[in-house]
Amino acid sequence: MKGTYKIAEKNIEIISLYGGVHKLCAEYASEGTPDFSVEILQSDIDFERERSAAEDTAAGREAAAYSESYLETLAVYRKIADKMVFFDTLLFHGSAIAVDGEAYLFTAKSGTGKSTHTRLWRELFGERAVMINDDKPLIRITEAGAVVYGTPWNGKHRLGTNACAPLRAICILERDTVNHIEKTDRKSAYPLILQQTHRPARSGAMIMTLGLTDKLSDKIPIYRLGCNMEPEAARVAYEGMNK
Repeated sequence: MKGTYKIAEKNIEIISLYGGVHKLCAEYASEGTPDFSVEILQSDIDFERERSAAEDTAAGREAAAYSESYLETLAVYRKIADKMVFFDTLLFHGSAIAVDGEAYLFTAKSGTGKSTHTRLWRELFGERAVMINDDKPLIRITEAGAVVYGTPWNGKHRLGTNACAPLRAICILERDTVNHIEKTDRKSAYPLILQQTHRPARSGAMIMTLGLTDKLSDKIPIYRLGCNMEPEAARVAYEGMNK
């Protein structure tokens, strides 16, 4: 099966074994000439199954029995992310929300509450807030800064839109009893920023990824937010990043 989709300003041809990925990407359908193609083989699906099982085992969980079609969607996005770095674009694990046309990207260790926190922003700002992507947005780094893009891969809650916005700030979430936010230095934030960035297996792509991560950390202010997941946390975060 074959289809072309415009994601983060690039027309991408997807050649797949199953139809699920084309349903997933339907909102991004494009008739433009592809900038590049990704083709999925059975070996790519097998790799995703083995990777998922290894992660479950490491976490002490029983290996999930995912369908081949679902595993193929993961393989597609992995291949897209591998190629996007050559277009100055990174896949980043985080929850991105825009308010008044500017994006804020929240990241943290798994289970900290990224989705819960951006829900508080939607409740606080109402129609002023647009959920860009709740899980794996793409970030294009430019000389002027960075732009966050929605993608079809937007988390288990399916929160996201086919939209983009300039990135105003990155915020690292940490649980605390009292809400507080401080700007952090690049050196202390960099290990987590790199950890949350997709890291390709190929050395050439990895070198590009490291360079882009450096630029992102240099160009975009980074904050640490201690939050208790009460509604006030959203106000503290927004005001702290807009002083």
